[in-house]
This record gives sequence, C-alpha cells and structure tokens, in this order.
Amino acid sequence: MKKRLMSLMLAAVMAGTLAGCGGGAGTDTTSADNTAAEGTQAGSTEGTQAGTSAASGQTVIKWAMWDKDLTGYYKPLIEAFEGSNPDIKVEMVDLGSSDYNTVLTTQLTGSGSGFDVVSIKDTPGYTTLVNKGVLEPLDPYIEKNAVDLSGYKGLTDQVRVDGKLYELPFKSDFWVIYYNKDVFDKAGVAYPSNDMTFAQYDELARKISNTEPGQEVYGSHYHTWRSTVQMFAMLDGKHSILDGKYDFLKPYYDTILQEQEDGICQDYATLKTSNLHYSGAFSQGNIGMMNMGTWFISTLIDKTGNGEYTDCANWGIVKYPHAEGVEPGSTAAQITSLAIPSSAPDKDAAWRFVQFVCGEEGAKALATTGNFPALMDEDIVNTVASTAGFPTDEASKEALNTVDLYLEMPVNAKSSEVEIVLNEAHDNIMTGNMTVDEGIADMEQKVGAILGQ
Repeated sequence: MKKRLMSLMLAAVMAGTLAGCGGGAGTDTTSADNTAAEGTQAGSTEGTQAGTSAASGQTVIKWAMWDKDLTGYYKPLIEAFEGSNPDIKVEMVDLGSSDYNTVLTTQLTGSGSGFDVVSIKDTPGYTTLVNKGVLEPLDPYIEKNAVDLSGYKGLTDQVRVDGKLYELPFKSDFWVIYYNKDVFDKAGVAYPSNDMTFAQYDELARKISNTEPGQEVYGSHYHTWRSTVQMFAMLDGKHSILDGKYDFLKPYYDTILQEQEDGICQDYATLKTSNLHYSGAFSQGNIGMMNMGTWFISTLIDKTGNGEYTDCANWGIVKYPHAEGVEPGSTAAQITSLAIPSSAPDKDAAWRFVQFVCGEEGAKALATTGNFPALMDEDIVNTVASTAGFPTDEASKEALNTVDLYLEMPVNAKSSEVEIVLNEAHDNIMTGNMTVDEGIADMEQKVGAILGQ
C-alpha cells in the first residue's frame, strides 16, 4: 500500500509545475510546489472535451475543470464516483489553467455551456460567479440530505455570500511548520512541539541560530509572500485582511524584523533580489524552521527520496504557532471547490457528484493520490501519514490534525484590490522603505478607501 501511495504521489509531483505566488500564497494565484492539481498550463480557451462513452440509460454530466492531463486526482475521483454510481458518467471539459476564471465566467454567462459541475479555483473567481447569479445555492441540497458541514472546520461558513453557500470544498492545503531535525540535534535543542505560541516559536528560532560568518544557521525562514508574516496574526478568529484596521499586525512585524536584524532569519531584500525559492532555501540544510503549506510535503518526499535534497532529509512538521489563548491546530488554508451552475442540465446528478467528491468517499480517493482533502478525519490522516517518505515521528502525524481553518483570502468582491495594497505595504515594511507604523497607516488609508470606510 505504501509503495502504491508513493508512486501516485511522485507521479503527481513530477506532473506538477512551479508557479509564482503573489503576496498571499493562496490568494488569486496558484501556490508554488502545489501538486499537479494546481499546475499551470496554457489550455485552450475553448476547452478540451474528454472522450466519454456512456452506456445505455446512463446520465452524462459535464465537469468544467483545468489541467485535465496534468492533474493526478481527477481520474481516481471519477473512477470512485462512477463505481458507486453506475447510472452516471462524468465527462471532463478542460478550460485550461491560465485563463480559467475568465473562460468559465464567459461560458456560464453566455448560453449553451451545458456544464453540470464546475471547479472553483479561487476566491475572486467564486465571488464573480456568485455576483453574476450563475451558481446554484447548495443549501437546499445540504438540508435535504442532512449533510454535516462540521468536518470542514469552519471553511464553509467563510465562503457563504449573504448567508448562502454556493460551493463545497474537496481539496485543502493548510500551513504548518517544517523543521530540520539535524539542525536541532546539532544545537542540542529539543524539537518544536505541536503546541507552540508565536513567542515560543521566536524563542526557539533564536536558540538554534548561529550568526558566525561562514557558518550561519537560520532559526527561521520567511518566504517573500506577505502571508508568511501576516497569517500569524489572522488565526485568532477575530481578524482578517479585510478588517481595514491593521494594528494587530504590528507585534508580528516587529518580531520578524528584529529576527532579520539579529540574523535569525535571512534578509527579505536579499531573498527578493536573488529570487530564492523557499524550497531551495530549506534544502540547503541551514534553516531550522520554516512556515509553509502542506503542498511542500510531496516535494520533500520526492526530492529527499531521490537523493536531491540531502541536507534536509531528516525533516518533520508541527502545527502552526498560535496566539495566546488560541487552540493549537488553528491555521490558514487554501481550498479547491465544486459548484453547480444555475443552468446545469441535471442538477440532481450534479449534486450526487458534488456530495461524493466533497464527502468522505471522495476524501479517501483524493488522499491516495498524495493530496489533502478538505475533510480530514482520522482515517485520512493515517493514510497520509503512512505514505512512504512521510516523517515517522508521532508529532508529524499529529500536525495533520487541525482545529480551525481560516481562508487566506476571505470572500469579498474587493478582495483582489485589498490584496494589492497589502502586498505593497508588506514589501515596503520588510525592505525598510516604511516603518511598521507607516506601513500600517498606509494599509488602513488605502484599504479604507477601497472598502468605502
């Protein structure tokens, strides 16, 4: 079983491509090192229709998605669904990755697309489709079938628009702390735990650092996305990037800038200028801890397994650092979802597919491909943790158990505009062009204008 899981996982990794991220790792763009599910490809804007041969009496439903040939989990999901629902045949229609949202919106607001189910790629795309009135509210289906949404750990509440739910997530990546056990062993310091406040994280990073020229060891590493700093502050259930008031970011910027000044982490401006990818930084073996999404797990398994990453082969993960009073396991997440168009020819068959893929059976099928389903129960955690190459320590397995998940990009019609402002302010703060107070004031002024505050 482990060999089968590993081969599937490696196939997904090899098929994937690295895509550059914006300031927020999960906002409007795909995440680097995310597996083929998020790969980029210049697909045909007219869509590529998969050949489908339906048996007599079968209902055919059309699923609009992207990167059909690059994504490892489509086929297992469809095979599992059709095996349980022999009266339905699923036909994939590839709209390409680069212009997916634009093409999908054009087709759904036009006529004749005939899509029964559509994949939702990101928050802005979802918001656009809801605002145009082309998605079917799922609440009646959920109520009729008594679907328990608690397993989504708050994600479904965050994507409601005017109280209505138009999408269900089936895939989710979340943020954890990666650490190099060899760095800790050499420093004689105990490994990080799954219950660690941000202050304890900073203290631990300082303990394992070495600032001696030529022998530098960085206790922590922060990629240049704004989310690597700002997400620490947004996991208390009280704040989001759409608050309009950003004083709550100040303690985290102050701490990380001080780490930068003290040589505990690498200099932001240098990272930005050199365009050093976080995977390249961690693979050098002189970084103790790094905050990053679970999409990086498959990369580490692949590259340590084939001998490419020798200096960080002894790695592990723990839960994300939390604020005082916040339960361990609260973290940021990115989701990929399914929705039913208002114009869907067969909404009942479409719902059966959505319910299957986004439910427990779909989660099991997705986990066998090395991807993280939105529903993570004990069986799914065990499946992921048993994958060949995943760390064998219990702490790494426990890190997969989350509590509250918060979207990096909340649902709002103006999220994209706010994102631009936060990215610019983050860059100015981290490069020293603005003080933290000046950067926060800049955010509040510009975001306030966007939100009409």
